[in-house]
Formats: sequence, C-alpha cells, structure tokens
Amino acid sequence: MYLTELLNSDHIKEHFDCGQPLLSRYLQKQAKQDVKRQLAACFVILNDHNEVKGYYTLSNSGIERDLIPAEISKKLPPSYKNLPVTLLGRLARDLKYPNERLGELLLLDALKRSYFASVSIGSMAVVVDPIDDATRNFYLKYGFIDLPDSGKMFLSMKTVANLF
Repeated sequence: MYLTELLNSDHIKEHFDCGQPLLSRYLQKQAKQDVKRQLAACFVILNDHNEVKGYYTLSNSGIERDLIPAEISKKLPPSYKNLPVTLLGRLARDLKYPNERLGELLLLDALKRSYFASVSIGSMAVVVDPIDDATRNFYLKYGFIDLPDSGKMFLSMKTVANLF
C-alpha cells in the first residue's frame, strides 16, 4: 500500500535521483523552502527507511482563457479572463524503483487531492508543464490535452471528477 504525506524534515531526500537533475535538485534543495513559504505543497511516497521514492507538488494557479479549448471556454462566463486551475508543478519518482508504477500512483493521488480541494476552492482543471517529450507522452496517456502555443497541458476537473 502506498500513502503520500506532506514533505517534512524527517524525510530523507538527499539521494533522490529521478534522472532529471532539475527535478532531483528541486526536492533536495528547494522543496522544503517552497512548502515553508506556502508556494507549493509537496507530497511524497516513502520507502521503509523514510527515503523519498517519489514526489509531486500542487499549487493554485490561473490560466488565460484564450489558452483553453474553445469547447470548454464557450461554456464559461465571458467576464473570466484568467481561470482558476490547480498546478501540478512537479512529479518525479526515483530511478531505483522502476517497476512500481510510482508515476501513475503519484498522478492519481495528485488528481484526487486536486479534485477534493476544488470542491472547497474553485479550480476548473489540473494543469501541467511537461519538462520533455517523455513526460508529455506520460500525461497524454492519462487524458491531458495540449494547450497550443503554451507548452502546458490541461485536464478538466470534470474529467478528474469522473475518476473518483
């Protein structure tokens, strides 16, 4: 069974390596500060020794109305120029755990948290900004759609709600 929890100082993150130096360094050097400053919430999956196996971050964000698909934006009041979304800013798993489907587990956990938060605080979608083509393909596999000219991807909260 996998349970995520908020990153704290008891978690061992120094040896985390996801193969993307930017994402590994973020967890090792910056995530704790971002949590402290309330810039992002960082959730982790741990092994039996309290070492981080994987993590993701969530934060509130907004996206310009012009970036989302017309079939969605036409259903929204025209006064909303910037739409509330949940940013799934980072998601990574340590390379030491290749066969545990941690990426999928972390994504499902992030989507579930995002959905339940959207019930209390408005958020019409989950948005990601993939770091590379492999990451983009990962999100495509789970229903995210490309937002043209932005590099971002989008999954409506209505679609997320159908998962839960």
